[in-house]
Amino acid sequence: MTCDPRPKNTGLLRAYRLRAAGAACVVMTAALLTGCGQDSGSTSTGTETSEAARAVPEGTASTSPSPSASLTKDQEKRKALLASTKIPFDKAITTAEGAVAGSKLIEINLKGPGKSDDDTDASASASPAPSGTSASPSAASASPTGSPTPTGPEWAAEVIAKDGTEHKVRIDAVTGKVLQTVEEQGQDAQEKTRMVDRLAKATQTPQQAAKAATDKTKGTVTSIDLDENDKNVLVWSVDVVAKDGKKTMVDVDAANGSVISEHVDND
Repeated sequence: MTCDPRPKNTGLLRAYRLRAAGAACVVMTAALLTGCGQDSGSTSTGTETSEAARAVPEGTASTSPSPSASLTKDQEKRKALLASTKIPFDKAITTAEGAVAGSKLIEINLKGPGKSDDDTDASASASPAPSGTSASPSAASASPTGSPTPTGPEWAAEVIAKDGTEHKVRIDAVTGKVLQTVEEQGQDAQEKTRMVDRLAKATQTPQQAAKAATDKTKGTVTSIDLDENDKNVLVWSVDVVAKDGKKTMVDVDAANGSVISEHVDND
């Protein structure tokens, strides 16, 4: 007996196998596409995270303020004034007292150019005068209305002669030259006597008072004034300016040299 093949059954078997193979391909393709999508997404996310990490420090980094950012306007001006000043207060005192024979100092203040005689605040801006500049002969003898305009900072001093007469002396704070010496007008005998008595009670010199003040508060002396405080105690009021431009006002007992009070000007 001969066994003939069965074509119909074979065709069905092939069709089934083809469908199974096609299904398997679809599953594998889907799996590959899913895997590729995940890998691509992970790579993209990782790149974005890395870039963000690099960007954050740059975006959030704080810039440190400049040294002048923390200073007030007055402090900046004081620093500029001191930077342009070449003659210290003690040399200015010696010059002022030498300008009027036998006189003693009762007040001295460092000022910027263009300040009035009554303005004794050392917070004015200043530009340094050329080194070696000397005052003209006419400047030293000029009247108050014709006083020369300084090109740099100056020391404005008041000294008392032996007879009690007050004189104003202006000194170039760069060259140390006397710019002007003027006798105060309108002083009566009583006022002159009061000034002589006040100086007699001040056994401490302005230089000694300045040392007492700077021993207590470090800085540069910009003003010294002999006067009575609110308790009627004769004191040397000394202004001391620190490197940061802050000013401290120190009252020193004019009789014994002790520091009575301190006040810091934060402006």
